[in-house]
Amino acid sequence: MADRFDLTGKVAVVTGGSRGMGLEMCKAFAAAGASVIVASRKEAACHVVAEELQAESGQQCYGFGYHAGDWDASARLAEFAYEKFGKVDILVNNAGMSPLYDKLTNVTEALYEKILQVNLRGPFRLSTLIGERMAAGEGGSIIMVSSTAAVQPTPTELPYGMAKAGLNAFTLGLARAYSPKVRVNCIMPGPFLTDIAKAWDMQAFKERARTSIPLQRGGQAEEIVGAALYFASDASSFTTGAILKVDGGSAYPAA
Repeated sequence: MADRFDLTGKVAVVTGGSRGMGLEMCKAFAAAGASVIVASRKEAACHVVAEELQAESGQQCYGFGYHAGDWDASARLAEFAYEKFGKVDILVNNAGMSPLYDKLTNVTEALYEKILQVNLRGPFRLSTLIGERMAAGEGGSIIMVSSTAAVQPTPTELPYGMAKAGLNAFTLGLARAYSPKVRVNCIMPGPFLTDIAKAWDMQAFKERARTSIPLQRGGQAEEIVGAALYFASDASSFTTGAILKVDGGSAYPAA
């Protein structure tokens, strides 16, 4: 039986791809045979990652400076991808932000708008630009990266949870908009120990994890790869409009 996770000849665009879960997805896609465009705000870091991926995998990889909150940046990224490869087979909307605030009334209009721009508006614009071209061509797979904050937000991440809930809804609608040639699915991570965790009180987190997360720990960035490869590849050929929790069970706390 052919390897259903093989991505040979595919082209993947990953936003937020220079670190954390996005970086691990880029590595996995390249290792599976895909060419990869690594996109994030820090353009220099994207070029470094792309060069490393190309050296390790032999696949053609590029870095691209992309700010998900910039409406016009999505068009620039889409055009870059189609100029380089003539197609996009896999799009991962991984870029996001969840800034801290001390209380809800101190969330400014500017901060609120920025959270929605990066976490929801950017994925909307990029997915529609690329999704339309996928649907007119050979099809493809669009993967949203949401958060369990979409279904179980805490008071310290309400605007973020609202934006990610919108991303979940967008997944369901877009799966119908560009069917049958484009599959659209969503990974909904729980607490992952990526760069964002540096701001956490880790001792307090470990204590909470023992009682509120069935697997009693946070995830490691590479543990997102299985879900990403599934949605990106033919292994999920009859799956669209799905939202997959990858959270150690945290969205449904133990009693």
